[in-house]
Amino acid sequence: MKIQLRYFASVREALDRADETVELPVGVVTVGDVRAWLRVRGGIWADTLAEGRALRMACNHVMTDAGTRITEGCEVAFFPPVTGG
Repeated sequence: MKIQLRYFASVREALDRADETVELPVGVVTVGDVRAWLRVRGGIWADTLAEGRALRMACNHVMTDAGTRITEGCEVAFFPPVTGG
């Protein structure tokens, strides 16, 4: 399954990218699975997306939790709990 990922604010700065398109492996079916799969990249990915770290998630522009199922072509976004000013 192919999805679009978007990173905002301090997450974008830490990962040094704003977005990417990825092909997910079989078994990655929720927003939480995507987050865990990205952590396997290690280094800054593991630190920035660490379990227990305050991080907001959205799927197709709707705030969501880790259990939300993803679909082909959807957009998943990660960002800190407070953005803007």
